[in-house]
Amino acid sequence: MNRSRRPPLVDSSLALLAKGYAWLPDRRRSTGPVVRARLMGQETVALHGPEAVRFFYDERHVERGTALPGPVLSTLFGHGAVHTLDGRAHRVRKEMFLSLLTGPEAVAGLVACVTRAWDETVRSWSGRRVVLFDEASRVITRGVCQWAGIPLDDAHSLARHLVAMVDGFATPGPRHWQARRARARSEAWLGRLVEDVRAGAATAPDGSALDEVARHRDADGRLLDPHTAAVELLNVIRPTVAVCWFVSYAGHALCLRPELRDRLGDDDPAYAVAFAHELRRFYPFAPFLGGRAVTDLEWRGEPIPAGTLILLDLYGQNHDPALWEDPYTFEPQRFVERPPERDELVPQGGGDRAHGHRCPGEDVTVALLSALVPRLARLEYHVPEQDLRIPLHRMPARVRSGFVIEDARVPASVAVTGSSVPGATGS
Repeated sequence: MNRSRRPPLVDSSLALLAKGYAWLPDRRRSTGPVVRARLMGQETVALHGPEAVRFFYDERHVERGTALPGPVLSTLFGHGAVHTLDGRAHRVRKEMFLSLLTGPEAVAGLVACVTRAWDETVRSWSGRRVVLFDEASRVITRGVCQWAGIPLDDAHSLARHLVAMVDGFATPGPRHWQARRARARSEAWLGRLVEDVRAGAATAPDGSALDEVARHRDADGRLLDPHTAAVELLNVIRPTVAVCWFVSYAGHALCLRPELRDRLGDDDPAYAVAFAHELRRFYPFAPFLGGRAVTDLEWRGEPIPAGTLILLDLYGQNHDPALWEDPYTFEPQRFVERPPERDELVPQGGGDRAHGHRCPGEDVTVALLSALVPRLARLEYHVPEQDLRIPLHRMPARVRSGFVIEDARVPASVAVTGSSVPGATGS
């Protein structure tokens, strides 16, 4: 393909850091559906929309393994993770995650552990000032580790490590180095645990995540080495704990629209699922995904040379007025009236999760939010004055205050010992 006619592009890395989530949508509004840029010295093309999702997840067009930069692997995903694989190797490794994180029984078991931890913890909030983001991270860490068969002495420390891995992957500076240290320590600990399980010095409950990862054999028939096994265990529990971002966003949404609390408290599972979908659509989480063109391609008449970095604009698609009426209005009812289509709502990626790179834990995210958000809505608490801004230049974004509540209590009329799991089958 002839690229000589196109003028050289100025590197946009600093603009991306300055604008964050708004960078790609702003570029798209000025250039049209295909955005050309340079990021970290690489020629880059950014695509958008359901058709682009299908194009991006077609392995004949795009591969993910070589597109993930080292800093992201050293913080968020881990070196050797399933995210770095393509083809048969990816499908065999991905099947392990699908067996653990999909299906009504698997999802319900995980959610039951987390909601039990929530119900036990929320009783201690009375008379206290609670940062919802932090408390949710600890609750989910306790629950997911119990479900995964991972022995846990200090939920506070592990929760900090897991949050740090997510919080520091997309930024230079102290947050990034904290994320690297957190990953190194967690990988070393879990690697030793896997070795102990294989040697018979530790027990992994049958069928637990620890058991499945320790016994998993890759496409070449070999057991995962202890480091890679630790990486994949973290790729089960880390994204689960990252649901704390959306729990704090739920507090933010209910603060701004308190009339929604009654609807959530009415034990309406369909509305709880719709609310979870709207949280994931409306609030910023992943800005985009990256892959690399495996051959010379063409998209809507635009050439994409082999090796080009291809971005899929998640945040822009989730706020596209062509797809969503009033996209900057938080309105869960939109998903009661029409459930989302597969390649339309893409906060955690798109495509087919069995054969592509779509997050296998999406059902878990929806089910956890469908169970935890109604519990939050039924609490009585005071929201003190605080900084509720969500700066879009920060990636990943979060409520600046973490969403602080005071004097939380469970009304006497509300039982908190149940383990019902609304929306366990997710989307």
